[in-house]
Formats: sequence, C-alpha cells, structure tokens
Amino acid sequence: MIRMWDHYRSIGRGWFHCQRCGGDRPYQLRSGTRWLRVMLIPVIPVRSLDKHVRCVRCHACYRPQVLALPTVGQMQAALPAGMRAAVLVMLRAGDSVSPPARARAIASVVGTGCEGYDEAALSADLAGELDYRRDVSRPLQLLAAQLAGPAAEWFLARVIRVGLSDLRLTDGQRSAAHEVAAHLGLTAARAREVISVTEESAAAG
Repeated sequence: MIRMWDHYRSIGRGWFHCQRCGGDRPYQLRSGTRWLRVMLIPVIPVRSLDKHVRCVRCHACYRPQVLALPTVGQMQAALPAGMRAAVLVMLRAGDSVSPPARARAIASVVGTGCEGYDEAALSADLAGELDYRRDVSRPLQLLAAQLAGPAAEWFLARVIRVGLSDLRLTDGQRSAAHEVAAHLGLTAARAREVISVTEESAAAG
C-alpha cells in the first residue's frame, strides 16, 4: 500500500503566548518532510513542509511569525527594564551623583513595579559598563512595541523629570531625551513638544 506520510521534528523550543490557551505556554518549532511510504516504510522524501510553531499544551499550530509577539512575562518585565535603561541614560548625561536626580530615578523605576530597586542597585548600574545596544536600545525597543503614543509620551516625560530634578536640562540631557524618544518611536518634533510641556509643568511646581 502506497501513501503519503508527514514527519515532523523539533528544531527549537521555548515559551510563547498561545492565543488558544490565552497565556504563556511552551512551544516546539517544528520542521517537516512529506514522504512516500510503501507498506508503512518511508521510502522517498517528496517535499519539505513549512515550519510551524506548535503549542505543547493544546497542540495548536501557528506560523513562526508568532514568536515575534511578546509573552505576558516579557510584557510585564518590559516597563521596569525600559525605565531602568532610560534613567541611566539621563543620569549619565547629567550629574549622576545629584541626590535629587538619583532619588527621582529610583522612584521612577520603583513606580514601574521594580520594588527592590534602591541606591545600591542604581550605583551598581552606573558603575557598570553600559553596552548601548544591549542595555539601552534593546529594552526600549521591546517597550516601544507595547506602548501607544500617549503612553510613550508619559514614559518620556518621566525620564525628562529625572533630568529636571536639578531645575533645568543640560544640552546633554536634552540629547538623551531625544535618544530615548527615538527608541520609543516618537518623532523629533513630538519629543521637543514633550520636553517643552514637561519643563513648563516642572517650572509651575
């Protein structure tokens, strides 16, 4: 008896957000081959099959592009990680030992849910070598994928207020605010507006 037989093998594993389960689940990335089978024995490979992602729990299958979507865990971690990266950029562009600026930076990170962040953690971050692509660009880009326009502007304003803890932004801090804005997907014009509004708000008390 001659029949076609599809054989799949796992070429990757991890966690993703399964739409059918409605939560984060383990997955297998699978690659397959269609075989011509004679008397239950695979004889001739006919063609390769498209790769797909298979939920280990419910067995639903998706296109590999689904792995680009953030998991719930990644979304929960994105805001504190992004704020931590952004306040470091702002502090390093200004006076990183300023007590008001440091206090505002810590409060901003704690306000995103990172309750254990304190002076010691901030000092450790500032003392370390900052890899721009890994420690700044990546967290902000992951966050940008989740923030709508108003939320991105709120985030940027919080970062700007770290610099304004010493009453005014330096040229370096203004440039830092624009860098953060660019990673969040905000235009230079919109970044200038947010900076201006935040400065006015801070001056008004």
